[in-house]
Amino acid sequence: MLTKTSFQGKLTKTDNLFIPFIVAGDPSSEFTIQFALRLQEEGADVLELGVPYSDPLADGPTIQRAAQRALRAGMSLRKAIELVPELRRKGLTIPVVIFTYYNPVIQIGHEEFFQLLEENSVEGLLIPDLPFEESGEIRQQAEQKNIEFISLIAPNSDQRIKQIAEHAKGFLYCVSSLGVTGERKDMAPEALSFIKKVKQYSQVPVAVGFGISSNEHVKLVRSHADGVIIGSKIIRLVEAEIENIANGKADEALDHFTIGVRELVK
Repeated sequence: MLTKTSFQGKLTKTDNLFIPFIVAGDPSSEFTIQFALRLQEEGADVLELGVPYSDPLADGPTIQRAAQRALRAGMSLRKAIELVPELRRKGLTIPVVIFTYYNPVIQIGHEEFFQLLEENSVEGLLIPDLPFEESGEIRQQAEQKNIEFISLIAPNSDQRIKQIAEHAKGFLYCVSSLGVTGERKDMAPEALSFIKKVKQYSQVPVAVGFGISSNEHVKLVRSHADGVIIGSKIIRLVEAEIENIANGKADEALDHFTIGVRELVK
């Protein structure tokens, strides 16, 4: 087992955070590592490593396609977690948050799941379909293993904002809109007022995700929140290079990906 540094120990700042999401195994484990390292080079502060799932209720079509590619390549919850030490050996130093739906956790069992997280030096955990009111046992187990359980808070959480924010660890994932993930053209004004309200209660950085798909979005979110979470747009950059990767043009694919990330978050 690698010597583990805490989430906070790896997080070098608490504002202007760039938190990208990629799907483990899309299109392969090796390219997951390469894409993660490029994201770190372009300023990523935390990596959300998504575990592919056959029924991702919170994800739009882009991430669903990525999950299918990863599943076809043989990725699983166990393999995704075991990818973290390999990421470390290749030079990744930022905190890694495992993003998984709850059903695979149930299938593997809580005890074995947290043992895997601990053995592979995972710093954070996010389970999008586990409601706050039902997360007590998971949060307690995560705390025992020194793993930050990342809370989600959505616009329909109005009556629970204070409660969720007070229990938040690592960073608070603020969902900018209802519905599934995916790229959107605009952010509603009410989303910005919601972010402001969440920040009043949160003792950890507030990072905003769902629908962040342009440099304009990134700048807007940065002016209101402590961080920006980008998933579908990052996956689209990966998806655009699948053909180059298949044709043996790995360096070209990675360079194109890097340019796209740079244009998004510059």
